[in-house]
Amino acid sequence: MVPTDRRDPQVGHHPALRWAGLTELSRRSLVLTAVLLAAALGAVAVGLASDPGPDGDTRTAGLRLAAAAATVALAQLARLRFKVASGTINVAWGEAALLVALYLVPAGLVPLAVFAGSAVAWTMLSVVSERRPPVEVLRVAASLTLGAALGTAVTTWLADPVGQSPTPRSALAMALGASVYLLVTVGLASITMAVRQDVPVGTLFLPTLHGKLLMFVGNVLVGLAVVTMLTAEPRWLLLLPPALWLLQQTYCHRLRADDERRIWRTFADATGALNQLDERGVATAGVTGALALFGADRVSIDVARLDGQWRRYHGDGTGEVADEAIPAQSRSDQSMSWLPDRRARGPGGWRFAEPAGPAGPAPDTDGRDRELNRSLTVGAVHVGELRVRLPAAVDPGLRDQAALSAFADALGAALHDAATHQELRVLAERSSYEARHDALTGLCNRSAMLAQGDALLRGLPRDHPVALLLLDLNHFKEVNDTLGHAAGDELLQITAARLSGLTRPGELLGRLGGDEFALLLTAPPATGRPGSLPHAIRRAREIVETLTEATEVAGVRMSVEASVGVVSATAGSADMTELLRRADIAMYQAKDGGGSVASYDSARDAASTDQLALLAELREALDSSDQLVLALQPAVDLSTGAPTGVEALIRWSHPRRGMLGPADFVRAVENSELLGAFTRYVLDRALGVAAEWARHGLDVPISINVSARSLLDPRLPAEIAESLRRHRVPAHRLVLEITETVVMSELEVIDEVLAALRALGVQLAVDDFGTGFSSLTFLARVAVDELKVDRSFVMRMADSAEAAAIVRITVHLARELGLRVVAEGVETADQRAALAQLGCTSAQGYHFFKPMPADKIVTVLRSLLSSAQARVLPLRADGVS
Repeated sequence: MVPTDRRDPQVGHHPALRWAGLTELSRRSLVLTAVLLAAALGAVAVGLASDPGPDGDTRTAGLRLAAAAATVALAQLARLRFKVASGTINVAWGEAALLVALYLVPAGLVPLAVFAGSAVAWTMLSVVSERRPPVEVLRVAASLTLGAALGTAVTTWLADPVGQSPTPRSALAMALGASVYLLVTVGLASITMAVRQDVPVGTLFLPTLHGKLLMFVGNVLVGLAVVTMLTAEPRWLLLLPPALWLLQQTYCHRLRADDERRIWRTFADATGALNQLDERGVATAGVTGALALFGADRVSIDVARLDGQWRRYHGDGTGEVADEAIPAQSRSDQSMSWLPDRRARGPGGWRFAEPAGPAGPAPDTDGRDRELNRSLTVGAVHVGELRVRLPAAVDPGLRDQAALSAFADALGAALHDAATHQELRVLAERSSYEARHDALTGLCNRSAMLAQGDALLRGLPRDHPVALLLLDLNHFKEVNDTLGHAAGDELLQITAARLSGLTRPGELLGRLGGDEFALLLTAPPATGRPGSLPHAIRRAREIVETLTEATEVAGVRMSVEASVGVVSATAGSADMTELLRRADIAMYQAKDGGGSVASYDSARDAASTDQLALLAELREALDSSDQLVLALQPAVDLSTGAPTGVEALIRWSHPRRGMLGPADFVRAVENSELLGAFTRYVLDRALGVAAEWARHGLDVPISINVSARSLLDPRLPAEIAESLRRHRVPAHRLVLEITETVVMSELEVIDEVLAALRALGVQLAVDDFGTGFSSLTFLARVAVDELKVDRSFVMRMADSAEAAAIVRITVHLARELGLRVVAEGVETADQRAALAQLGCTSAQGYHFFKPMPADKIVTVLRSLLSSAQARVLPLRADGVS
């Protein structure tokens, strides 16, 4: 007995034989059968020739030969027929029968007994159940005969067991002979399977041998036991059937357990392979998995697609999976054969179907060649059909139902997931396309234009010239208002088509929104450089001329006019956002100037990106501790030389631009959201310096400039109070310098902030007094402590009577109001003398001290105090001017 594939080399139920008899056996298989039969008949002939004949009664010898043949036949008939994924395994009692035959007849007659017994047994099996052709019966009998002949030769070489009671030597000889019988029959079966399936013999031999080993051991023991009983007391044989039945059940249970493990291992592999995200991958894994799992001759999967179409994937034992579309009419016709009758449906939703029509061969007369069909559904969604064609010798059982149902459910879920993933992928691609393209024209939209344009710029050398053309349709609103938005959309589509026709390889065209289009020039033209301004202007004029060609929109012929802004730069000097900003300025210059094309003029760009970069860099400077530094300039009493205060000026030690004065960045700060953080920074640094010199016994006020916009922040008084508390500086030693522009605002919040500062005790000074529009109105509205005469009057008062008069009036006004006066910008001794003659009490400027670092101010203040001829005057002193 040997294990076989689904075509059963031993049993011989090749599908070709079932459909068309011997004519469809492969030539190699026929040659192998012929060789085996010739060798078996030769072994029988050699055995007969070597047999000396019976020593005694010829009738007894004949009975013993018949008994041996009958034993072989019974051993083959009492087989275990067990389904596996690749077909069936026929487990018989061949080794036990061989040992009995070796005891009953001489060695020369054993091949004859085995050939005759196995031929009779497999003929009976073929007639009763399996309908095998005679050539297959002969092949099986020949294989068993060759195994018996070689096993007999090995046994008789070691001992002669005929009619002898078993001894250790003879028992070992018979066991070795049985081993040879096992190896030969398994080897011949593997060779037959390999020839028919075109696979390596090694992949079949070891699994087949492993499936037989347990029964081989039992067969040898049973054979030796029978021989022992025959020699000792034949009546003991009456007790043998129950033991054989029990042993048969043991074999069956073991094989079934092994097979179950293999089946579910195969099932796990098959369902695991379904874990894919594309339909073809899932369907291919489904076909190959079902072939392995059910040992099928053929598997096909019909997949219902989201668009209503069907596709069939099918494969057979060759391992190749093919697919094709299923026409609707073809599927309708075939569905009648797949689902012939609801009564054919089995438990678990699976059913048998007889293949019909020209697409397949006619079924066998016993009806065994059936297809297991299963509808693949997920919830209420029908995703496909699974068809599994089983071999004729396989009868589907409950295990097939469970495996098919579970596999079909997993396959249906995987196909549904693949379809869902495909739909999501399509939606994602569509969404991605729509996110990057203008729905009306199909051109890049603004976000895609920016992203792709920046990518193009990054891919070019930094000095590579590029240009951007920004186009706007003139009078487009009139088209919408007069002809309707549908006509406006048509005009935009015509414009997009014309612009696309003018776009060259390597250039980027997009619609930014409304009636604005942009074209990025990066590719070199036939002559010149792509980003050079003359070339870009020529391209712009070409576009304008093309667009002015008459066209028909909503039945009305019209000519489209456009304004184009042109900007040229190097790839590394600006990004797309900046190029678009500059091109937009140029485009409006074209509109305002009445022309159709204009190039970017940086002189007319009020919002220079340099200022934007400066603010970004200032943000970093505020986070550092060494870029923004204080420069301190003392103010002195003109009569005593004592310090009356110190003004804190801010400087920016820029890592790239160098040292920047307030004029280089303060105005940009005042117009940005950084003003609050900047003011807090300067205040904190100034109070820190004042606290430091207070620890040295220097009671000198410090003043800082405050922007008019800062007075719009109601939180300013609280922030100043907190900073004074933190640095332990009295409020009266802080002077806030504000400008006269405050009076231009009528907002109540300014008056509230100033009142809160006065209540806090902080001193207020008017910076650049006399330069504003309403200086007297300012003094009437705001209570201050000090007036600072603007440097422009100080510098001109020696030569200008008007300037000298303003200084004189300011000093007189301050005396009348009880305010202190400080003259700014004093650079010469003559200016100092003139100020003293006019009654000004304090001054600051380069004539006294240049702005100095904070680490020098303590020494300077001490020097001024020690040389002063009088005490330091308070910031506000009654009766003192």
